[in-house]
Amino acid sequence: MTRIAPLAIAAALALGTALPAAAQDAEAGKRVFNQCRACHSIEAGGRNGVGPNLHGIVGRKAGTIEGFRYSANLKEKAAEGLAWDEDTLRAYVTNPKAVLPAGSMSYPGLKNEQQLNDLLAYLKAQG
Repeated sequence: MTRIAPLAIAAALALGTALPAAAQDAEAGKRVFNQCRACHSIEAGGRNGVGPNLHGIVGRKAGTIEGFRYSANLKEKAAEGLAWDEDTLRAYVTNPKAVLPAGSMSYPGLKNEQQLNDLLAYLKAQG
């Protein structure tokens, strides 16, 4: 029985059929966000830390948290219209340097797809 799932995935990929999107679980995302708490807060009106407060991040224009000192790279991209929609956040959290090559975030990136989906669900629920 355990061989069926890998075979189904391989067949779907070979045939070019889409696999169902992974479900998002905001409660699980809250646990994933614990990795982020060393640098970010997420509570409404919360403090900025090493990174800016992330309350309401989904849909927000980049570089707009009052009192936070953003990198020159982020300021430049924000002036070009960078906004934190779900696709941009997905790319950034997966590999920050791919989105902002000269940015100051030192996080190496979240590679686990389910954790990423859960984290995005949590971020969306926080604002």
